[in-house]
Amino acid sequence: MDFQLTEEQREFRHVVHEFVAKELKPLARHTDESGEFNWTAVKKMGPLGLLGLEVPEAYGGAAVDALSAAIAIEELGWGCGSTALAISAHNGLALGPIVKYGTEAQKQEWLPPLAAGKGKLGCLSLTEPGAGSDLQGGVRTTAVKEGDSWIIDGQKMWMTNASISDLMVVLVRTDPGGGSRSLSHILVPTNTPGITVAPAEKKMGLKGSPTHAVTFDEVRVPLSNLLGTEGRGLQQTLATLDSGRVGIGALAVGLGQAAYEAAIKYAHERETFGQPIKQHQAVQWMLADAATELQAARLMVYWAAWLKGLGKPYTKEAAMAKLFATEVSERVCRNAIQVHGGYGYSAEFEVERLYRDTRLMTIGEGTSEIQRLVIARHILDL
Repeated sequence: MDFQLTEEQREFRHVVHEFVAKELKPLARHTDESGEFNWTAVKKMGPLGLLGLEVPEAYGGAAVDALSAAIAIEELGWGCGSTALAISAHNGLALGPIVKYGTEAQKQEWLPPLAAGKGKLGCLSLTEPGAGSDLQGGVRTTAVKEGDSWIIDGQKMWMTNASISDLMVVLVRTDPGGGSRSLSHILVPTNTPGITVAPAEKKMGLKGSPTHAVTFDEVRVPLSNLLGTEGRGLQQTLATLDSGRVGIGALAVGLGQAAYEAAIKYAHERETFGQPIKQHQAVQWMLADAATELQAARLMVYWAAWLKGLGKPYTKEAAMAKLFATEVSERVCRNAIQVHGGYGYSAEFEVERLYRDTRLMTIGEGTSEIQRLVIARHILDL
């Protein structure tokens, strides 16, 4: 891939890789088993620009290009899926909308501390008990104007980073009449009275990335906390998810790469029938498929990121990259366990965790089925 990257991009990848190898990867198993968020490493990410990847320098961010941002998330995924998911959500789903839609006052207030790591992280609040893929019709959390305030009531689910964030970008219904212009985004500091964050969900994987149900009970914030245009929340969300899907695709490639490397290492070390298992054609073919598909997935993610960086439409390409990369990662992680045989099923080996972690990637930020719908609508002009 080096031939496609500038010297600056290659150097950035090297710096991030070295950081991840030192600060994240050695603690990934502990992060998973304990469910503890790796604050020690995250607090060191601010000076590297990892907490404000695409935030302009004027607001304390790194202002890297979209491709470099994808590379960073890929490297984080290679080291620790839990930490990578939290940082990807912070950058793409929380800071991204503020950079794109925020007022100057909102940017000045929130971007510098969040990008520098001076507080906690940010998060986006979309999903509800009755609203997953169907945001337009399913969102029931409301925001009603009262004087100079919004009053927010409702419930959200699967909110990544809720307990480790200073700020929530919340999708709410501001027009009870419904329709495509009935939703809006509102910035809600997490210490606002009326917010209840439930205990972290017990999940199959990514256990070091806290996910919560959140209740809003007469939560009052200023009218000035409206993010972007009132009634454009759905459109802003869809644009945000385009960017987020590039991040999830990159994260999946990182997880798959880690599983592939573990399988290569094991294939050299493990012997059966008097020779290393790398000599067996069945193993060779699984590893050959993994190398090929990971390369293709990486190129698709980089392609979508490149288009994003150019300011060109990339909704279809983001969906393609997310669909392909996440499904590839799941196959690679599955086959890495197969290469390890019985040991791959043991938590003593990294591939068991990687398989559990990558399982979310085909679900979060739009399932594979939704990605296929997005792609179909573009290629069929539906």
